[in-house]
Amino acid sequence: MFRVKVKSRRHLSVYKLCSSSSLNHSLFSSIPSSQFQTSSPLMSTCIDTCRTGKSQDDDSRFYCMKNFFRPGLQINQITHTQIEDDVWIKMLEEAKSDVEQEPILSNYYYASITSHRSLDSALAHILSVKLSNLNLQSNTLFELFISVLQESPEIIESVKQDLIAVKERDPACISYVHCFLSFKGFLACQAHRIAHKLWKQSRKTLALLIQNRVSETFGVDFHPGAKIGKGILLDHATAVVIGETAVIGDNVSILHGVTLGGTGKQSGDRHPKIGDGVLIGAGTCILGNITIGEGAKIGSGSVVLKDVPPRTTAVGNPARLIGGKENPKKHDYKVPGLTMDQTSYLTGWSDYVI
Repeated sequence: MFRVKVKSRRHLSVYKLCSSSSLNHSLFSSIPSSQFQTSSPLMSTCIDTCRTGKSQDDDSRFYCMKNFFRPGLQINQITHTQIEDDVWIKMLEEAKSDVEQEPILSNYYYASITSHRSLDSALAHILSVKLSNLNLQSNTLFELFISVLQESPEIIESVKQDLIAVKERDPACISYVHCFLSFKGFLACQAHRIAHKLWKQSRKTLALLIQNRVSETFGVDFHPGAKIGKGILLDHATAVVIGETAVIGDNVSILHGVTLGGTGKQSGDRHPKIGDGVLIGAGTCILGNITIGEGAKIGSGSVVLKDVPPRTTAVGNPARLIGGKENPKKHDYKVPGLTMDQTSYLTGWSDYVI
């Protein structure tokens, strides 16, 4: 058997204690995450608090978790590596803290986060609410979104990596919950992942409908045929346009007003291919079936019409390589898409004058 140590008497209700050899789960309700720990090293506890319809005045609204914890693990000691394994746990902690500080958010957080058993359900909910309108009901969208997410675990892994990317790279992001509920670039990206899955399943009418709603709601025009990696940051995201045959690698950061478009003269494969770790500054246009090499940096306001070699910087209209075409200056092995460094190339640009 294992015991549960509770530091407070409030809201304790233990339904079942199981031996370490049992396959049954221990069910806990209304136990604040900061107030319990397992005392046996032989067993991990499972927290599976579901939507019960109980009054939202009960603290249980904060703990709709479904996860197996390692023996002796306390939630308030979760490390960064463990957060990568399950961002959802961290989001639940943040939601609890936010509502304690601002009780007026209780109903909103309950509906959006803490009433859900998992990240995929919460994501399907927030997207269905954001993208619905009078003629396209949120319940209909929820059923569509959750069906795609449940059959596509790779999308949820990408969602987690995107959440981590925003939190680490954008100093304006104060928490995972903040990003999940409020960052339209993140939400547009996740809606695109669903639309792209539908596009690959030849459900193109639905995929294009999602594209249209994302464009109207978030101001991001993301063709469902475009392919994107994980760890994507669309910072601010307003007026980002990404064409049908564009490909975006992993750990790419794109600021607002960026266009990955065609030249207007071609059909077929006609959009840019963006390598891993690329940083694309605000207001940039990258046009045509060209390649931006891994770890490259594109300065704000540039118009890029030709390939950019890996680990180089292109800036200007039309864009030119820092150091010249024959021997472009290559930056170190820091990844621009992760560092978000948009100005270091200026130290080698002698013509720059204020």
